Amino acid sequence: MTQLQIKPFDPQTASQAEFEAYNAFVNQIQAEMWPEDPPTELEELIRGLRSTPPFVVRRRWVVWCDKKIVARGVATFWRTEDNQHLLNFDIAVLPEWRRQGWAKRLLRLIADVAQQEKRRLLMTGTDSAIPAGEAFMRRLGAQPGQANLTNQLNLAELDRELLRRWQERAPKDEFELGLWEGPYPEEELDAIVRLREVMNTAPRDNLEIEDFKWTREQLRQIEASLAEQKTERWTMYVREKKTRNLAGYTEVFWSAFEPETLYQGDTGVFPEYRGRGLGKWLKAAMLEKILRDRPQVKRVRTGNANSNAPMLKINYELGFRPYKRWTTWQVELEKVLEYLRSSPA
Repeated sequence: MTQLQIKPFDPQTASQAEFEAYNAFVNQIQAEMWPEDPPTELEELIRGLRSTPPFVVRRRWVVWCDKKIVARGVATFWRTEDNQHLLNFDIAVLPEWRRQGWAKRLLRLIADVAQQEKRRLLMTGTDSAIPAGEAFMRRLGAQPGQANLTNQLNLAELDRELLRRWQERAPKDEFELGLWEGPYPEEELDAIVRLREVMNTAPRDNLEIEDFKWTREQLRQIEASLAEQKTERWTMYVREKKTRNLAGYTEVFWSAFEPETLYQGDTGVFPEYRGRGLGKWLKAAMLEKILRDRPQVKRVRTGNANSNAPMLKINYELGFRPYKRWTTWQVELEKVLEYLRSSPA
């Protein structure tokens, strides 16, 4: 009889064989979620797993069937001053092993961490490509907190004339455009900490999330993590000439491990500067740089809340199209514990 075991998975001590098994599992799940994408390379996976910023705490468990991993659970929380009530988690099970209680067993371990860390709210995301995730969250009694889309832009279909028009219309008499490639400049770091807080104005819908208050140390830790992963970050910003204040920014991420896909990160403009075309200016200028400096990129992907109408309008005018939908769920720890008590694995 085949023996199945749940064991912790620590990337800092894992063996080559354990990494290879983890990589094989990740690529099976990835093929289900992103069938058009190439598999994750082993080096990319190892770098990603080992490069977590110090303020992020992540606990992992895997279900072993002989030498194969068939399920994974991850609990993540941040050692920060804000959102101390929150723990994020992820559970993935190979299709042939679903509905056998493994998600429930992994959830018990995640709930134990939440209790130990006094985190009262658990949050996770489910992908429309894997309906089993949403079904599990509904059985758990979780509530959808935000509906989201992954939108994708095929650069071969990009209207370059539109990019030109948006940049021509930019209020260049009042604002100037700038670029940081890689780490933020030390002399700007305090201003960048404040700039990133513009993302606290993004829609949260029903999510119980507090404002994120970044620190200089956290930003540097993120940059070290990106460097370890061999991921490049470009940050384009607009600055008001009169006050020298940063008004908004956009960021993108690119890796040689996945050269044909570029990921759009944050784009935000402070409320007092909106309505002047700064968001369009930032996006158009960044796309021109991508076309010029990363000709191997074929597609740009970004995530947007369905409720973020202003950003969706810009993205859809550029040619982004819905690629898939996903949902962020939240559930009180007490409800999770009640579910586990009533549904013994």
